[in-house]
Amino acid sequence: MSSASANPSQASPALEPTPAPALRHPLTLPHFRNLWLGATISLLGDQFYLVALPWLVLQLTGSSLALGTILMTAAIPRAALMLIGGAVTDRFSARRVLITTAAVRTVLVGAVAALIWRDLIQLWQLYVLTFAFGVADAFSFPAGSALIPTLVQPQQLQPANALMQTSTVLAQMAGPAPAGVLIKSLGIASALFFDALSFLAVIAALFRIPDPPRAPAAAGAPARPSMLHSIAEGLRAVRNDPPLLSLMMVFATINFCVSGPIAVGLAAMAKFRFGSAAAFGTLLSCFSGGTLAGIVLGGTVKRPRKRGLQFIVMSLLAGLELIGIGIVPKLVAVAALLALMGLGVGFVNVQFSAWMQMRVERALLGRVMSVLMFSAVGLVPVSYAVSGVLAQWSLRGLFIAAGAVLAAASVLALSGKAAREID
Repeated sequence: MSSASANPSQASPALEPTPAPALRHPLTLPHFRNLWLGATISLLGDQFYLVALPWLVLQLTGSSLALGTILMTAAIPRAALMLIGGAVTDRFSARRVLITTAAVRTVLVGAVAALIWRDLIQLWQLYVLTFAFGVADAFSFPAGSALIPTLVQPQQLQPANALMQTSTVLAQMAGPAPAGVLIKSLGIASALFFDALSFLAVIAALFRIPDPPRAPAAAGAPARPSMLHSIAEGLRAVRNDPPLLSLMMVFATINFCVSGPIAVGLAAMAKFRFGSAAAFGTLLSCFSGGTLAGIVLGGTVKRPRKRGLQFIVMSLLAGLELIGIGIVPKLVAVAALLALMGLGVGFVNVQFSAWMQMRVERALLGRVMSVLMFSAVGLVPVSYAVSGVLAQWSLRGLFIAAGAVLAAASVLALSGKAAREID
């Protein structure tokens, strides 16, 4: 027996545990950093499109009905094709899907800008544009969520998602004002040209990212399954995971109860209760500012506990805040409630996205994310329509009804163990 073994006090230092290396921030990873920069530029360009398109439609037609049908033309394919988009993402690669959709958008927006510049634009061409954008969204939404886990470590997913969502909110806050100035000074075509050029930034970043190794197919799965089989696999993965299914149902309820009241109800409230377009902008800014703060907070929490309970409690509080918005007549109080709601939404969005990306195997991630996106965007047109009808009947009733439905769904989710005990 060696002396080292006989005398524990002389044990080799090599046997002592070494501290784990510090986790690198996602921005230190070149591929993720390039993607984040390119996506941020593209998101800013999207705000120019979102300001220019409604202005153009109203300039051509003078009809809010035409504007509504243009927006619905994008929403329908976005919802109808979302599950197919997830299946295509898993079959090929998220990177290739994103390159293709960004390239198509570049060509389409550039072509419409050229038609406007030459004074040749017609309304039917805008229907084609928005329909194509809806199709592109159906593929790019699940692909974007599926790409991030291939670029960062599981422990980096939380700050990585926080960075991406922060860029989205900041673009929504910072983009519309300069877009309006550009349109006023140089015309609508200039804003659309800017949007078309912004897509080149994310395309350049994606071209520098290598395709990750293909994830192995599930045991017993056919080598080249049909598209319907692939979609069914994604739906089964959600159905056979009770915690995931429960949280998705809460997520769908939140989107249904919040989207319409925010988009339709706040505009009506600003006009008929407060009599000011500036009030509408203030309320939206408070909601976006709260969401941004929640995203930052969610990305900095190192070891979150009880994610499921956090998500359901936030949903319950959002329902109560909607009820409060319907009851309280003061602008300051409504703005504060919207900021609190945004804070909760931003926080749990980061937590929930990271949890899903770690939980779901990569071979199914695109399809599972497409189910999540479908639950989010599929009900938005319905929420808009229902909110319009309820707001016409009673603006106060719209917010109280939406809040009551959301609070009731949250209490129901709290009664089950599956979602509540998610850690």
